[in-house]
Amino acid sequence: KKVWKQPDEKIFSEMCYCIMTANGSAKAALKAQRLLEKTGALTKGGKKEILKCLAGVRFKNNKTRYILHDRENLTENGRIRLKRLLNGDPIFVRAQIAKDQECFKGLNFKEASHFLRNIGKGDNLAILDRHILRNLKRYGVIDDIPKLTPKKYVEIEARMRMFAKKIGIPLADLDLLWWSEETGEIAK
Repeated sequence: KKVWKQPDEKIFSEMCYCIMTANGSAKAALKAQRLLEKTGALTKGGKKEILKCLAGVRFKNNKTRYILHDRENLTENGRIRLKRLLNGDPIFVRAQIAKDQECFKGLNFKEASHFLRNIGKGDNLAILDRHILRNLKRYGVIDDIPKLTPKKYVEIEARMRMFAKKIGIPLADLDLLWWSEETGEIAK
């Protein structure tokens, strides 16, 4: 929640972190995020500078392209303008983010949920990665681990929300608990 009170550049940094974690390591993404901020490459760097910061990130070439693309499309009068696009109901905002590949390239439902949660705008959104899906199957919330279309994502998230309510654990706490049990860490 503290992140939301920060300038748009910090919100953009969180967005980039979520892009970098996709199909990769949270630790590597966090290291790259800190390097992007420290070197100034996040807001001013070109392809070469950003790529250098993403050295340990999986699919760094694609993710560098996404960061550059999104930064360009979110910049007005030399400043990143992002918060204004994130106001409103988190479920609606997430759908808009996942659909809007002009400003949010590299973010699908999972990454958009992760991003909104990290900036304090989506405590009722689930981050349905493979770790969470495995646990949902283990506890009988879902029968199989499906390919996640937007429709399927929302359906499984609703089931997880009901399960979390039934066992008395907030949704955000439940997926963080399962993720940390599976990975042995809490990155953020």
